[in-house]
Amino acid sequence: MLVAFFSLTAVFRQASYGTEPPKQTNAGSANASRAEKRPVHITVRSQTEIKQTFTYSPHPAIPDELQGYAGTQVGGTGTYRMIVDPQGAVSQVTIVKGFTVTAVYDERFSDIKGNAVPALDQVMVQALQRWRAKPGPMRVVDIYWSFGTQRSVNYGKGNAPK
Repeated sequence: MLVAFFSLTAVFRQASYGTEPPKQTNAGSANASRAEKRPVHITVRSQTEIKQTFTYSPHPAIPDELQGYAGTQVGGTGTYRMIVDPQGAVSQVTIVKGFTVTAVYDERFSDIKGNAVPALDQVMVQALQRWRAKPGPMRVVDIYWSFGTQRSVNYGKGNAPK
């Protein structure tokens, strides 16, 4: 009887060790799953790069009171960050570096060189919120935007006249 007791104790002990869930000792696998969920970071500086990522990218509608900033009298740049969800919708737009006047083409505006133009930043944020990207992983997209000597946006190219 004593032998049977020791045998049953050994069987129960082995069974209880066998049913314990395995402990995760590799911390790298937890980091790997986090890395898969990290968004892809893209920097866009040209119209070609915009077309590679976005299916809908309307130009900002510059209000009449800001038309001088559309490139006829001054030029400048700004950098904006968009968060794009996996379906391609822009879920957030932030201003990385606000629009700043970097060139003056009309002497009447010479005193504004170097100034920020928050109203133009708001126009840009409103336009970028309407953009749509191709479906894919979650993305963080930094876009460099400039206005120059022409009335249209030149997507980060130089402002020098041709």
